Amino acid sequence: MSTTRTGGFGIGFRRGGRPWQQNLAALIDWAKDHGFECIDVRGADVVQQIVDAGLAVGSADLLDGRNLISPDKAKRDEAVAANVEYLEACAGKVRNFFCVMLPEDRERPRAENFGYMVESFAQLTDALEAAGGRVVIEGWPGPGALCCTPETLRAFFQEVPSPAMGVNYDPSHLIRMGIEPVRFLQEFAARVGHVHGKDTELLAERRYELGTEQPATFAEGIPFGGTHWRYTIPGHGQMRWIKAFEVLAAAGYDGFVSVELEDANFNGSEDGEKRGLLLAKAFLEGC
Repeated sequence: MSTTRTGGFGIGFRRGGRPWQQNLAALIDWAKDHGFECIDVRGADVVQQIVDAGLAVGSADLLDGRNLISPDKAKRDEAVAANVEYLEACAGKVRNFFCVMLPEDRERPRAENFGYMVESFAQLTDALEAAGGRVVIEGWPGPGALCCTPETLRAFFQEVPSPAMGVNYDPSHLIRMGIEPVRFLQEFAARVGHVHGKDTELLAERRYELGTEQPATFAEGIPFGGTHWRYTIPGHGQMRWIKAFEVLAAAGYDGFVSVELEDANFNGSEDGEKRGLLLAKAFLEGC
């Protein structure tokens, strides 16, 4: 099986939405044939199939994430109840429950949505602890998203200090936001429950031409990217992976590194995506 050279962390990947990945049995066989150790999944229905095949579930997405951060208390309560049932069903099979803190109403004041988030996730802690699980928060800076920066994560962990609340460390988002990813890891390593193997390339020429504050007027957009950056597989961007693995190992991290394939050089075809996953794995094995 495949592990990183530094830290010995098992390498897996996040299941994508392309047609070739929808046949789960075939996807599992491909993953096993190529030495991957885990698959990250969306939804509870596939968890048992992955475990029965002898692979680990790197992470499983929480249910109904936006309603957990809804201004409607009834919606929040319903989402909490659904997730408690889900956590109980996954007990012993899933350790990491993935989420992005996207509110239902992104136009509301951020501090207001933060309060709804704290209320809902505090209610999940007992069920998470009983199931031996933890939430792992990814800091994708989508519309209205919370817990993407040190400021908001620090505040969240102060409000909900349970060890069942953790971080899905994805340096690609930090790099695009200008947040130094190794410094972030040094602060939050003890909270990291899962790692995404994804990188970001910063495009100096496009930054000069287009800046960072406005959309381009004439230049074409970049798939899986923004004005002056693009997501890549590990090794094709700015991230210092060996240093990150050293920090994680020193902190006692014992989880996986799952490749999240979002790279215009590889996405779009079955052959290209398989090649991207295998090149990412090979790079991480050498780190």
